[in-house]
Amino acid sequence: MDSICSNVIAREGIQTVAVENHCNFSRNSDLCICVVTWNMNGQVSYEDLVELIGSNRKFDLLIVGLQEVPRNNIARLLKRAVAETHDLFAKAIMQSLQLFVFGPRNSVPLVKELKLDKYSVGGFGGFIGRKKGAVAIRINYKGITMVFISCHLSAHARNVEERNSECRHILHSLFSKNQNPYAEPAQITVWLGDLNYRIQGLNTHPVRNIIHKDLQKLLTSKDQLLQEAERGQIFNGYCEGSLTFKPTYKYNIGSSDYDTSYKVRVPSWTDRILFKIDDPDKINAALHSYESIDDIYSSDHKPVKAHLCLTVNKHSSITYR
Repeated sequence: MDSICSNVIAREGIQTVAVENHCNFSRNSDLCICVVTWNMNGQVSYEDLVELIGSNRKFDLLIVGLQEVPRNNIARLLKRAVAETHDLFAKAIMQSLQLFVFGPRNSVPLVKELKLDKYSVGGFGGFIGRKKGAVAIRINYKGITMVFISCHLSAHARNVEERNSECRHILHSLFSKNQNPYAEPAQITVWLGDLNYRIQGLNTHPVRNIIHKDLQKLLTSKDQLLQEAERGQIFNGYCEGSLTFKPTYKYNIGSSDYDTSYKVRVPSWTDRILFKIDDPDKINAALHSYESIDDIYSSDHKPVKAHLCLTVNKHSSITYR
């Protein structure tokens, strides 16, 4: 994909981007980013984190956004998992809501700006501290200014307007304190997390039958996040890969079977990765994968991973260092 505006399905808010499966990593790009989001449901093992990151470490930046994180020192486990190839650049933590940015070993001098922020919604996160809201990291690496936002929004299918409101408040509040009015906006903003938008207007058994036939793409018209974007309520100008993977929630823990509790939740794409390029004339973006990681069973959510590569237009004013 030569441009962020090519090969997309246009919507009022979100553009659905086709995925290029082949990537030469940094040979044809200025920056390759691996983005992972996972609601851990308060459970973790080191082996799960290794599976989460994967064995191919040719990317430049690794962004890991986690929700419902247990009290274990996840930063220590993640650092151990990537120690051979990457160092921890930054972490933003608000109780169970956590975000980590890793970069290639010995490349910290290429970081020219680093800021952290957070925004809380709702009470105190319950008795196990499962916090709702967002944490964010703003970083300039190799001359490209990026903002990464990891969020956990309000649950339940009926709370669509509440989630919309939370999205807007998060976007307007992050990095707003003591903001330099002359500062340039980020060249790319990436939202990831458990956004909690659900499949709207269908009962659980018809949805499961559609997924069983591997026809889940038929469900995208019922996805609340895409519906609200089409209404112009949220994420105007953002892009997302095609939802070709199965809905990531809610699973029976320890399996790849959807919820068989008395609630029999409707399967939904609660876990998402969205991105927005501020000026496509300066930076082009190519999405090389957007998928769920189905071989992790310790949570009622499946993780989601995206591989995004950026190319700076040689005629732009961005200085690549």
